[in-house]
Amino acid sequence: MAQLRTGSPVVRRLLGLLTAGLLVAAVTGLVKLGEPHVPTLNLLVLYLLAVLPVAVFWGTPLAVITAVLSVWTYAYFFVSPLHSLLIADAQNAIGLAVFLVTAVVVGELAARLRRAALVAERLSDEQSALRRVATQVAQGVPPGVLFTTVTEAVGRLCGADLARMERYEPDGTVTGVAAWSRVPGHLAVGERFNLDGLSVARDVLRRGGPVRLESFAGEPGTIAQEAQALGIRSSIGCPINVGGRLWGIIAASTTSDKPFPSNTEAQIASFTELVATAVENAEARAELMASRARVVVTADRTRRQIERNLHDGAQQRLVSLALRLQAARARVPPELVELSGELDQLAGGLTDALDELRETARGIHPAILAEGGLSPALKTLARRSAIPVQLILGAEPRLSERLEVSAYYFVSEALTNAAKHSEATRVTVTTDIVGDVLLVEVHDDGRGGADFGRGTGLVGLRDRVEALGGRLTLDSPRGEGTTLTAEFPLTDS
Repeated sequence: MAQLRTGSPVVRRLLGLLTAGLLVAAVTGLVKLGEPHVPTLNLLVLYLLAVLPVAVFWGTPLAVITAVLSVWTYAYFFVSPLHSLLIADAQNAIGLAVFLVTAVVVGELAARLRRAALVAERLSDEQSALRRVATQVAQGVPPGVLFTTVTEAVGRLCGADLARMERYEPDGTVTGVAAWSRVPGHLAVGERFNLDGLSVARDVLRRGGPVRLESFAGEPGTIAQEAQALGIRSSIGCPINVGGRLWGIIAASTTSDKPFPSNTEAQIASFTELVATAVENAEARAELMASRARVVVTADRTRRQIERNLHDGAQQRLVSLALRLQAARARVPPELVELSGELDQLAGGLTDALDELRETARGIHPAILAEGGLSPALKTLARRSAIPVQLILGAEPRLSERLEVSAYYFVSEALTNAAKHSEATRVTVTTDIVGDVLLVEVHDDGRGGADFGRGTGLVGLRDRVEALGGRLTLDSPRGEGTTLTAEFPLTDS
């Protein structure tokens, strides 16, 4: 004999019958109390108090049974002859028949209202979940957060016990990217599965559309065996198509013998479209970030190449010319005072030009950055700043070239902005490594009021930081100075 489970249809019907019996007994007690004061037949309407709740929570069939039970109980206890189902009075018989019909009709109406309310509630829940997911898509939340939200929403709205989102991989496997469960059990996330047996993922890949699987019993394959271990009886899955290609699936599963409703595929499909939009947006953002990073890296390499060309080419030639000029000056006879003076002027001008060239080369790409790293380069930058700079440099290992260059030029351009626009008397530069992030903060005591829309070079700073997947925050209340904080991820360094 099949074991009854809590929440099964049989248990639900038994609970309904028990409730109906208790309600009829309770109303019978009320009728007995009112019998001395009110005509007995008028009290028959009180049995609607038993019929209506049963109709609302258990539907029309149990409501009909409750109505019949009410009539039988009333006839047995209150209609002459008492304690008999024989009704001698035609008026009482007609009254009981009218009540029975009324109770059945009212019960059916109550049941329909209850069903309509449940449908409206489900639609409201679905629309609310869709709005929540759509809001996250518009806000560009991280894909992992969105995947988790969508998977839970699908599981709850479909009345599933478990739900999972999976991504197809180029090697023919699938990776679980999000999971939700209302029953004990572990759904693997971040693990890859081979499509070597029965599974929703395999059949969706083959058919390209929604799939229902009614049973996993006795089926081979990693996913089928996992379903059996979790007690899954049936599953339904819908494809997630991104840019015309099959990206992944959303699957809902149940441990119950009751199948999913016929509209489940349509419910899931409304979420797969939002997931597809989110994935497309994430891929577009990733490509944009990669493109911006390539532009920044290319520009930095070009600057370094220019610095090397200046150092190894024009700068060396100027040094050579200065030495030859000094040698020529030494051979000028003492009596040629005028010629000696002109040569001195040429030597001074050549030295000034060489100094300017060296300063320009350092601004293009300081050699000390490549030789000593970020901290020594920032110390040199602070000495050359037009505003006094206090350095608070946390110990850091040598970082990747592009990360050191980006952090250096972030500070350099921030100091330039402060000198041009802030009217500050002091700037503090702080660096530190927190977890997997390099924090670089530049704070001045100037007039504040800076924002990204005023063309003060802040947009260029933000582009440089975000090109490496970082984040730039600006705090600049009027009259209280400006603080720029850049967060560079070390993971991509």
